[in-house]
Amino acid sequence: MSRIRKISKRWQKISLTNKGHIPVMCKEIVEYLKPSERKCIVDCTLGLGAHAQELLKHISPQGRLIGIDKDEESLTLARERLKEFEDKTHFFHSDFRNVDKVLDSLGLESVDAALFDLGSSFYQLSAFGRGFSFLREGPLDMRMDRSIFISAYDLINNLSEKELDYIFKRYGQERWHRKIAHCIVEERKHYPIATTLKLAEIVAKALEGRSESRIHPATRIFQALRIVVNQEFESLGIGLEKIAKFLSPGGRICVISFHSLEDKIVKEAFKRLKANGRFKVLTSKPVRPSSWEIKLNSKARSSRLRVAEKI
Repeated sequence: MSRIRKISKRWQKISLTNKGHIPVMCKEIVEYLKPSERKCIVDCTLGLGAHAQELLKHISPQGRLIGIDKDEESLTLARERLKEFEDKTHFFHSDFRNVDKVLDSLGLESVDAALFDLGSSFYQLSAFGRGFSFLREGPLDMRMDRSIFISAYDLINNLSEKELDYIFKRYGQERWHRKIAHCIVEERKHYPIATTLKLAEIVAKALEGRSESRIHPATRIFQALRIVVNQEFESLGIGLEKIAKFLSPGGRICVISFHSLEDKIVKEAFKRLKANGRFKVLTSKPVRPSSWEIKLNSKARSSRLRVAEKI
Protein backbone atom coordinates (compact mmCIF):
# COMPACT_ATOMS: atom_id res chain seq x y z
CA MET A 1 0.00 0.00 0.00
CA SER A 2 2.88 2.38 0.71
CA ARG A 3 4.02 2.26 -2.91
CA ILE A 4 0.61 3.12 -4.36
CA ARG A 5 0.13 5.88 -1.77
CA LYS A 6 3.43 7.37 -2.91
CA ILE A 7 2.37 7.16 -6.57
CA SER A 8 -1.07 8.59 -5.80
CA LYS A 9 0.39 11.44 -3.75
CA ARG A 10 2.57 12.45 -6.69
CA TRP A 11 -0.33 12.34 -9.14
CA GLN A 12 -2.63 14.10 -6.69
CA LYS A 13 -0.17 16.99 -6.52
CA ILE A 14 -0.05 17.18 -10.32
CA SER A 15 -3.84 16.98 -10.75
CA LEU A 16 -4.90 19.35 -8.00
CA THR A 17 -2.75 22.23 -9.21
CA ASN A 18 -5.83 23.11 -11.29
CA LYS A 19 -8.53 24.04 -8.79
CA GLY A 20 -11.32 24.76 -11.26
CA HIS A 21 -12.97 23.33 -14.33
CA ILE A 22 -11.74 24.87 -17.58
CA PRO A 23 -14.05 24.22 -20.55
CA VAL A 24 -12.26 22.69 -23.53
CA MET A 25 -12.28 24.49 -26.91
CA CYS A 26 -14.84 27.03 -25.71
CA LYS A 27 -13.90 29.53 -28.44
CA GLU A 28 -14.39 26.91 -31.14
CA ILE A 29 -17.76 25.85 -29.69
CA VAL A 30 -19.07 29.42 -29.83
CA GLU A 31 -17.78 29.83 -33.40
CA TYR A 32 -19.40 26.63 -34.65
CA LEU A 33 -22.69 26.80 -32.75
CA LYS A 34 -23.24 30.53 -33.49
CA PRO A 35 -25.41 31.14 -30.40
CA SER A 36 -26.33 34.68 -31.49
CA GLU A 37 -28.32 33.12 -34.34
CA ARG A 38 -30.07 30.46 -32.23
CA LYS A 39 -33.38 30.47 -30.43
CA CYS A 40 -32.91 27.12 -28.67
CA ILE A 41 -29.64 25.34 -27.75
CA VAL A 42 -29.42 22.00 -25.96
CA ASP A 43 -26.36 21.35 -23.79
CA CYS A 44 -26.68 17.59 -23.47
CA THR A 45 -23.80 17.36 -20.97
CA LEU A 46 -24.26 20.49 -18.88
CA GLY A 47 -21.72 19.52 -16.21
CA LEU A 48 -20.75 22.61 -14.21
CA GLY A 49 -22.18 24.89 -16.91
CA ALA A 50 -18.90 26.30 -18.22
CA HIS A 51 -19.70 25.92 -21.93
CA ALA A 52 -23.33 26.88 -21.29
CA GLN A 53 -22.26 30.10 -19.59
CA GLU A 54 -20.28 31.18 -22.63
CA LEU A 55 -23.08 30.24 -25.02
CA LEU A 56 -25.62 32.17 -22.95
CA LYS A 57 -23.44 35.28 -23.07
CA HIS A 58 -23.80 35.27 -26.85
CA ILE A 59 -27.28 33.78 -27.32
CA SER A 60 -29.98 35.76 -29.14
CA PRO A 61 -32.28 37.95 -26.98
CA GLN A 62 -35.15 35.47 -27.41
CA GLY A 63 -32.88 32.46 -27.08
CA ARG A 64 -32.92 29.82 -24.37
CA LEU A 65 -30.69 26.96 -23.33
CA ILE A 66 -31.75 23.52 -22.15
CA GLY A 67 -29.19 21.86 -19.87
CA ILE A 68 -29.21 18.11 -19.33
CA ASP A 69 -26.97 16.14 -16.97
CA LYS A 70 -27.29 12.80 -15.22
CA ASP A 71 -25.05 13.93 -12.35
CA GLU A 72 -27.44 15.68 -9.97
CA GLU A 73 -24.64 17.25 -7.92
CA SER A 74 -23.11 18.85 -11.01
CA LEU A 75 -26.55 20.05 -12.08
CA THR A 76 -27.02 21.81 -8.74
CA LEU A 77 -23.69 23.62 -9.14
CA ALA A 78 -24.53 24.55 -12.73
CA ARG A 79 -27.83 26.10 -11.60
CA GLU A 80 -25.92 28.36 -9.24
CA ARG A 81 -23.32 29.26 -11.86
CA LEU A 82 -25.99 30.18 -14.42
CA LYS A 83 -28.24 32.02 -12.00
CA GLU A 84 -27.96 35.29 -13.91
CA PHE A 85 -29.48 33.53 -16.94
CA GLU A 86 -32.34 31.84 -15.08
CA ASP A 87 -34.94 33.36 -17.41
CA LYS A 88 -33.19 31.70 -20.36
CA THR A 89 -32.43 28.24 -18.95
CA HIS A 90 -34.18 24.94 -18.28
CA PHE A 91 -32.43 22.21 -16.27
CA PHE A 92 -33.08 18.47 -16.46
CA HIS A 93 -31.63 15.64 -14.40
CA SER A 94 -31.47 12.94 -17.03
CA ASP A 95 -29.21 10.89 -19.31
CA PHE A 96 -28.90 12.53 -22.72
CA ARG A 97 -30.10 9.28 -24.26
CA ASN A 98 -33.51 10.57 -23.07
CA VAL A 99 -33.17 13.91 -24.86
CA ASP A 100 -36.35 13.21 -26.86
CA LYS A 101 -38.38 12.89 -23.65
CA VAL A 102 -36.85 16.10 -22.29
CA LEU A 103 -37.75 18.06 -25.41
CA ASP A 104 -41.21 16.51 -25.61
CA SER A 105 -41.87 17.59 -22.02
CA LEU A 106 -41.23 21.19 -23.10
CA GLY A 107 -43.48 20.85 -26.12
CA LEU A 108 -40.57 21.40 -28.52
CA GLU A 109 -40.60 19.97 -32.03
CA SER A 110 -37.19 21.31 -32.99
CA VAL A 111 -34.01 22.92 -31.64
CA ASP A 112 -31.26 24.92 -33.33
CA ALA A 113 -28.04 23.54 -31.85
CA ALA A 114 -26.72 20.83 -29.56
CA LEU A 115 -23.51 20.30 -27.63
CA PHE A 116 -22.03 17.10 -26.21
CA ASP A 117 -18.89 17.46 -24.05
CA LEU A 118 -17.98 13.89 -23.16
CA GLY A 119 -15.25 14.67 -20.64
CA SER A 120 -15.55 14.28 -16.88
CA SER A 121 -15.39 17.52 -14.93
CA PHE A 122 -12.63 18.33 -12.46
CA TYR A 123 -15.33 18.45 -9.78
CA GLN A 124 -16.33 14.84 -10.42
CA LEU A 125 -12.76 13.59 -10.50
CA SER A 126 -11.80 15.46 -7.34
CA ALA A 127 -14.89 14.39 -5.36
CA PHE A 128 -13.22 11.36 -3.82
CA GLY A 129 -16.42 10.09 -2.24
CA ARG A 130 -17.71 9.43 -5.75
CA GLY A 131 -15.02 6.87 -6.53
CA PHE A 132 -13.89 8.28 -9.89
CA SER A 133 -10.35 9.00 -8.71
CA PHE A 134 -7.44 6.76 -7.81
CA LEU A 135 -5.74 9.61 -5.94
CA ARG A 136 -7.34 9.14 -2.51
CA GLU A 137 -9.28 6.57 -0.57
CA GLY A 138 -12.94 6.39 -1.57
CA PRO A 139 -15.68 3.86 -2.30
CA LEU A 140 -15.62 2.05 -5.64
CA ASP A 141 -18.70 3.80 -6.98
CA MET A 142 -18.23 5.72 -10.28
CA ARG A 143 -21.95 6.27 -10.90
CA MET A 144 -22.70 9.61 -12.55
CA ASP A 145 -26.35 9.07 -11.68
CA ARG A 146 -26.61 7.68 -8.17
CA SER A 147 -30.08 6.32 -8.83
CA ILE A 148 -28.69 3.50 -11.00
CA PHE A 149 -27.99 0.22 -9.24
CA ILE A 150 -24.70 -1.07 -10.66
CA SER A 151 -21.47 0.47 -9.35
CA ALA A 152 -17.79 -0.21 -10.01
CA TYR A 153 -17.76 -2.27 -6.80
CA ASP A 154 -20.31 -4.64 -8.30
CA LEU A 155 -18.30 -5.09 -11.49
CA ILE A 156 -14.96 -5.62 -9.76
CA ASN A 157 -16.29 -8.11 -7.23
CA ASN A 158 -18.79 -10.09 -9.30
CA LEU A 159 -17.70 -10.30 -12.92
CA SER A 160 -15.64 -13.24 -14.10
CA GLU A 161 -11.97 -12.89 -14.98
CA LYS A 162 -12.89 -13.20 -18.65
CA GLU A 163 -15.48 -10.42 -18.37
CA LEU A 164 -13.08 -8.07 -16.57
CA ASP A 165 -10.41 -8.87 -19.14
CA TYR A 166 -12.81 -7.85 -21.92
CA ILE A 167 -13.77 -4.57 -20.20
CA PHE A 168 -10.15 -3.54 -19.61
CA LYS A 169 -9.16 -4.38 -23.17
CA ARG A 170 -12.24 -3.00 -24.95
CA TYR A 171 -12.96 0.16 -22.96
CA GLY A 172 -9.60 0.91 -21.37
CA GLN A 173 -7.38 -0.22 -24.25
CA GLU A 174 -5.06 -1.50 -21.55
CA ARG A 175 -2.13 -3.49 -22.89
CA TRP A 176 -1.88 -5.66 -19.76
CA HIS A 177 -5.62 -6.33 -19.47
CA ARG A 178 -5.31 -10.07 -18.91
CA LYS A 179 -2.71 -9.76 -16.15
CA ILE A 180 -4.71 -7.10 -14.30
CA ALA A 181 -7.97 -9.05 -14.50
CA HIS A 182 -6.25 -12.15 -13.12
CA CYS A 183 -4.69 -10.22 -10.21
CA ILE A 184 -8.05 -8.68 -9.30
CA VAL A 185 -9.81 -12.06 -9.23
CA GLU A 186 -7.03 -13.56 -7.12
CA GLU A 187 -7.13 -10.70 -4.62
CA ARG A 188 -10.90 -10.76 -4.18
CA LYS A 189 -10.79 -14.42 -3.15
CA HIS A 190 -9.61 -13.19 0.25
CA TYR A 191 -11.88 -10.16 0.71
CA PRO A 192 -14.01 -7.81 -1.42
CA ILE A 193 -12.18 -5.01 -3.20
CA ALA A 194 -14.11 -2.02 -1.86
CA THR A 195 -12.01 1.13 -2.25
CA THR A 196 -10.29 3.15 -4.94
CA LEU A 197 -6.85 2.93 -3.38
CA LYS A 198 -7.10 -0.83 -2.95
CA LEU A 199 -7.96 -1.32 -6.60
CA ALA A 200 -5.18 1.11 -7.61
CA GLU A 201 -2.74 -0.87 -5.45
CA ILE A 202 -3.68 -4.15 -7.15
CA VAL A 203 -3.26 -2.61 -10.59
CA ALA A 204 0.09 -1.07 -9.65
CA LYS A 205 1.36 -4.45 -8.44
CA ALA A 206 0.19 -6.15 -11.64
CA LEU A 207 1.95 -3.52 -13.76
CA GLU A 208 5.13 -3.24 -11.70
CA GLY A 209 7.96 -2.64 -14.15
CA ARG A 210 5.52 -2.56 -17.10
CA SER A 211 3.43 0.62 -16.89
CA GLU A 212 4.24 3.91 -18.66
CA SER A 213 5.62 6.52 -16.27
CA ARG A 214 3.72 9.39 -17.91
CA ILE A 215 0.33 8.15 -16.68
CA HIS A 216 -0.89 6.76 -13.38
CA PRO A 217 -0.87 2.91 -13.51
CA ALA A 218 -4.61 2.72 -12.81
CA THR A 219 -5.71 5.36 -15.35
CA ARG A 220 -7.05 3.04 -18.06
CA ILE A 221 -8.69 0.63 -15.62
CA PHE A 222 -10.65 3.39 -13.90
CA GLN A 223 -11.60 4.81 -17.29
CA ALA A 224 -12.93 1.45 -18.48
CA LEU A 225 -14.98 0.90 -15.33
CA ARG A 226 -16.48 4.40 -15.50
CA ILE A 227 -17.52 3.89 -19.13
CA VAL A 228 -19.23 0.57 -18.39
CA VAL A 229 -20.91 1.64 -15.14
CA ASN A 230 -22.47 4.66 -16.85
CA GLN A 231 -23.13 2.94 -20.21
CA GLU A 232 -21.43 5.90 -21.84
CA PHE A 233 -20.91 4.47 -25.32
CA GLU A 234 -24.46 3.13 -25.58
CA SER A 235 -25.91 6.48 -24.46
CA LEU A 236 -23.74 8.39 -26.94
CA GLY A 237 -24.98 6.50 -29.99
CA ILE A 238 -28.61 6.79 -28.89
CA GLY A 239 -28.32 10.45 -27.91
CA LEU A 240 -26.76 11.51 -31.21
CA GLU A 241 -29.41 9.75 -33.25
CA LYS A 242 -32.25 11.28 -31.22
CA ILE A 243 -30.98 14.86 -31.18
CA ALA A 244 -30.42 14.70 -34.95
CA LYS A 245 -34.15 14.21 -35.46
CA PHE A 246 -34.95 17.39 -33.51
CA LEU A 247 -32.49 19.71 -35.23
CA SER A 248 -33.98 22.35 -37.50
CA PRO A 249 -32.45 22.98 -40.95
CA GLY A 250 -29.13 24.74 -40.46
CA GLY A 251 -28.93 23.39 -36.91
CA ARG A 252 -25.59 22.05 -35.72
CA ILE A 253 -24.28 19.33 -33.43
CA CYS A 254 -20.89 19.80 -31.74
CA VAL A 255 -19.28 16.84 -29.96
CA ILE A 256 -16.10 16.99 -27.89
CA SER A 257 -14.65 13.56 -27.16
CA PHE A 258 -11.58 12.56 -25.15
CA HIS A 259 -11.30 8.88 -26.01
CA SER A 260 -10.52 7.33 -29.40
CA LEU A 261 -13.45 4.92 -29.08
CA GLU A 262 -15.84 7.80 -28.30
CA ASP A 263 -14.52 9.69 -31.31
CA LYS A 264 -15.09 6.63 -33.49
CA ILE A 265 -18.75 6.44 -32.37
CA VAL A 266 -19.23 10.13 -33.25
CA LYS A 267 -17.46 9.76 -36.60
CA GLU A 268 -19.61 6.76 -37.57
CA ALA A 269 -22.83 8.46 -36.42
CA PHE A 270 -22.05 11.55 -38.52
CA LYS A 271 -21.15 9.32 -41.46
CA ARG A 272 -24.58 7.63 -41.29
CA LEU A 273 -26.39 10.97 -41.06
CA LYS A 274 -24.46 12.24 -44.08
CA ALA A 275 -25.15 9.06 -46.07
CA ASN A 276 -28.87 9.49 -45.44
CA GLY A 277 -28.69 12.94 -47.00
CA ARG A 278 -29.77 14.59 -43.77
CA PHE A 279 -26.52 16.25 -42.73
CA LYS A 280 -23.23 17.60 -43.94
CA VAL A 281 -20.10 17.15 -41.84
CA LEU A 282 -18.26 20.43 -41.26
CA THR A 283 -15.09 18.84 -39.85
CA SER A 284 -13.47 16.39 -42.28
CA LYS A 285 -10.96 15.74 -39.51
CA PRO A 286 -11.52 16.37 -35.80
CA VAL A 287 -10.57 19.84 -34.60
CA ARG A 288 -7.84 19.74 -31.96
CA PRO A 289 -7.11 22.32 -29.26
CA SER A 290 -4.48 24.93 -29.94
CA SER A 291 -1.02 24.65 -28.42
CA TRP A 292 -1.70 27.64 -26.14
CA GLU A 293 -4.86 26.00 -24.81
CA ILE A 294 -2.98 22.79 -24.04
CA LYS A 295 -0.38 24.81 -22.14
CA LEU A 296 -3.18 26.45 -20.16
CA ASN A 297 -5.12 23.21 -19.63
CA SER A 298 -3.19 19.98 -20.11
CA LYS A 299 -6.43 17.96 -19.88
CA ALA A 300 -7.41 19.38 -23.28
CA ARG A 301 -4.60 17.48 -24.97
CA SER A 302 -6.67 14.42 -25.89
CA SER A 303 -9.83 16.30 -26.91
CA ARG A 304 -11.34 16.15 -30.39
CA LEU A 305 -14.20 18.23 -31.76
CA ARG A 306 -16.50 17.11 -34.58
CA VAL A 307 -19.34 19.19 -36.02
CA ALA A 308 -22.27 18.31 -38.29
CA GLU A 309 -25.01 20.53 -39.75
CA LYS A 310 -28.54 19.56 -40.75
CA ILE A 311 -29.36 20.30 -44.36
